Amino acid sequence: MLKGFRDFILRGNVVDLAVAVILGAAFNGIVNSLVGDVLNPLIAATIGKPDFSSVILHVGGGQIKVGNFLNAAVSFLIIASVVYFCIVLPMNTLLNRFKKPVPDAPPSTKTCPECLSEIPLAARRCAHCAQPVPAS
Repeated sequence: MLKGFRDFILRGNVVDLAVAVILGAAFNGIVNSLVGDVLNPLIAATIGKPDFSSVILHVGGGQIKVGNFLNAAVSFLIIASVVYFCIVLPMNTLLNRFKKPVPDAPPSTKTCPECLSEIPLAARRCAHCAQPVPAS
């Protein structure tokens, strides 16, 4: 009964759902603080504004707000890296511990003593050099 529960909890669907919930709720405050309190002051020190929203391209009569896109991209990269290194990587390590080792398959080929090419085990003659091959 507990083994079935453990398998259910460690299935990919449950883990994906947990990642989505944590991504949306728990890390929201942390990421907002990191972006607002750490990165924006660094950006302000570099370009004079607290974020990239001041980066605007004027094309014809319109404005292309490249800075807003850069703000969203930086936030996404931070969120993705936190989720990967704090949830996905440890979960994959844990799942690898529970996996049963796959036994090695027996060899299906042998080496020709004359030309050293790989031939099937049941072969009596090499397909590459046509020399008779002793049964193994």
